[in-house]
Amino acid sequence: MLKVILLLLCMMEITQGQEPNAQKIEKLAQKGARIVKVLCDKKKLPQMQSSFNALTESIVASKACRPLSKSKLEAVAYYIQQGKHSHTKTQHMHVSAEDKCPVCGMFVSKYPKWVSMMKVSGKTYYFDGVKDMMKYYIFDGDFVYDRKAISALLVSDYYTLKAIPAKEAFYVLDSDVYGPMGHELIPFESHDKAKAFSSEHHGKAILKFDAITDKIVMALDGIEQ
Repeated sequence: MLKVILLLLCMMEITQGQEPNAQKIEKLAQKGARIVKVLCDKKKLPQMQSSFNALTESIVASKACRPLSKSKLEAVAYYIQQGKHSHTKTQHMHVSAEDKCPVCGMFVSKYPKWVSMMKVSGKTYYFDGVKDMMKYYIFDGDFVYDRKAISALLVSDYYTLKAIPAKEAFYVLDSDVYGPMGHELIPFESHDKAKAFSSEHHGKAILKFDAITDKIVMALDGIEQ
């Protein structure tokens, strides 16, 4: 019965599409990329800071760009914040165009910022968000496999897209930034980054992997247990 509910929720989220907030951030990051190309010295741009305000101040202090209006400065900050600018290469997860989330059936490659991965019994599964990965991990009555055979669990840091061990990440619960499947658990490599994001985007809590329960996961879909 629970699996039927999960599938219905997936269909509803696909119909509704992504939260405009997340789409707006992505569009601003794309705008920022265009501004950087024309008005900034990319080599002088700062890396991600502890908060969005600190990042905008760091951009101004770096003098990497010509004088920018507030809207252009924020666009450049989103460009950096979304991990589109980095002096160093990070290890991202690479998903093929054929890989589908085993929970909702969506093509995962369309949502690189939200990719999570589980390897079990030699087979690799990709998910379009931590929430769906946790459903696959927690609900053993609906997704039957040997949990002891799990050899890897990875999530993508929201800012850098760096693949990080799921059990080492810090998760912001139910912020105002939605993923492909709606309300999410958004992962970060450090507690400081999670705290800054949670403060700016009204997160309800910062959790570690083992604190994520079935009740929390279902509540993200509006189902109270």
